[in-house]
Amino acid sequence: MTVAPGPAFSVHDIPFSTFGSWFDISPVVAEKTYAEDLHLVSHQNGMHAVLRLVPLDAATGGRAETRVEATPGLLSWIGDGGRVELAYESPDTVRLRGNGSGFGVFAAARTLTPFSGTYFFHDAAVGAHVFTSYETGRRYRVTLLSGTIVEEAGDQALGSADRGLAVAADALGAWEIAIEELDTARPPYRSAATFDDIVEFARDGYAEFVDAVAPWRSSATPAAELAAYVLWSATVRPTGLVTRPGVLMSKHWMDKVWSWDHCFNALALAPGAPELALDQFHLPFDHQDDSGALPDSVTHSEVLRNFVKPPIHGWAFGHLRRRLPTPLTGAELMETYERLARWTDFWLTARRAPGAELPYYQHGNDSGWDNATTFDPERMVVTADLAAFLVLQLRELASLAEELDRPHEVSRWTRVAEEIQTALLDQLWTGDQFVTRSAGTGDTWSSDSLLDLMPIALGEHLPAPVSSTLADRIKAHLTPYGLATELTTSPHYLADGYWRGPIWAPATVLVEDGLRRAGHQRLADDISARFRALCETHGFAENFDALTGTGLRDRAYTWTASSYLLLAEAHTHRDGH
Repeated sequence: MTVAPGPAFSVHDIPFSTFGSWFDISPVVAEKTYAEDLHLVSHQNGMHAVLRLVPLDAATGGRAETRVEATPGLLSWIGDGGRVELAYESPDTVRLRGNGSGFGVFAAARTLTPFSGTYFFHDAAVGAHVFTSYETGRRYRVTLLSGTIVEEAGDQALGSADRGLAVAADALGAWEIAIEELDTARPPYRSAATFDDIVEFARDGYAEFVDAVAPWRSSATPAAELAAYVLWSATVRPTGLVTRPGVLMSKHWMDKVWSWDHCFNALALAPGAPELALDQFHLPFDHQDDSGALPDSVTHSEVLRNFVKPPIHGWAFGHLRRRLPTPLTGAELMETYERLARWTDFWLTARRAPGAELPYYQHGNDSGWDNATTFDPERMVVTADLAAFLVLQLRELASLAEELDRPHEVSRWTRVAEEIQTALLDQLWTGDQFVTRSAGTGDTWSSDSLLDLMPIALGEHLPAPVSSTLADRIKAHLTPYGLATELTTSPHYLADGYWRGPIWAPATVLVEDGLRRAGHQRLADDISARFRALCETHGFAENFDALTGTGLRDRAYTWTASSYLLLAEAHTHRDGH
């Protein structure tokens, strides 16, 4: 049975990769930097373009003019003189074949010193050419399967010499190579699989994934298959400091797991890929420190602790376990309970001033809304969103403690949740808005940031007059494309201002969920519909211009794809399909 190729996409926007791989094929060679040629780009030890992949004109040997087409499982360069195709045989191996065109595999950039960059040599022991990458600490081995090598440059060279090889067709008009990423050594490359077998296997893997995570998809959810591809292709196998299979935020330059982004990926995966979903939820908790704090981010070779992220994890876990196809075991509940309890105690101890009832952020980065205008007067602030998320986390802990038969802890968490919610309303609610308070001076202020309205996430726990007022204020942030993070009429609004205007997926999901639980169904439906339409038209960017819908920054962001899947699935079920 032939599997459908799946959705077509541009590798300029979405990298070509496969589930489990730490490298992709794309033109992105550095943050916001695009090259003319496609590259093999590694995400180990940071983001590094390692190899430049170049279709060559068979007549002249120069670069061939081609267009690039991509679907899950197959990447193609197509030109007047021939065609080159690439597919992943495994997470660390790609196969390439061509007819009509030759092909060059070159080091991505010239090496300036003998001690950095890429060293290239022919390894007689295995009959292959090897590039060793100083930046990634890995080797990339090219084995000729058919055709001929017509150029070999820079063998064992140091300094700034060009290095790489070019292949051309054999007497039958075709060539084929394999490129492997490896550590130090492995046996010579051997494979019984044909190129067509490899493409079919890759498509099968993607098809199984999309059928699992989006079985509800239809013509009414036209972006669901591409959203699933973004998640599938951004998943890496456990390596280095990534302790579990991990969904990176992107295989462009945002190639980390941040400690709130992962929650949205976990939620989207839960019904169809429950083990992978739980891995996403727990991955940052594997690096929880002695104070209970989560890291800011985790990637292959670094764990950053200069900031934290907001405590949305209780909210997320409550939704997560309701979305899982089977209940969690007592041991699984206990592990999560203990981790959430330590994370909560961090906010109650390390982030509350003596005698204070409400916790504070030390910087906008702690909130996830790095440069929101809420933080313009000061950075160390007591904010309403933080208190609201902590209340939800405390309530989830109380629920877990009850299931685990810990009545004294049920009482403790419930009491603290009520105390913080009372303090939130008494100290930060003015009667028509929430204000922010300096952690040092006690001064208060308001802003035009959507962040000030995020206590709507409390949903059914909010007094009705408060949720109604918040709903009215949220409406003012709506553009034809969704929720602007700064009022578009604000003097501080910036079209590409990160959290000072653009539409973001996590804010959309949290607001939509809170409104729905507070009974504001029509507004929640409207927000969901606008965001879904935005993704269906403009893809899965990190964020979007609130007035034009244009995708901004990294164009292949997994929490955006996950948020689309969450909202599309919920809409499909509400619509009776």
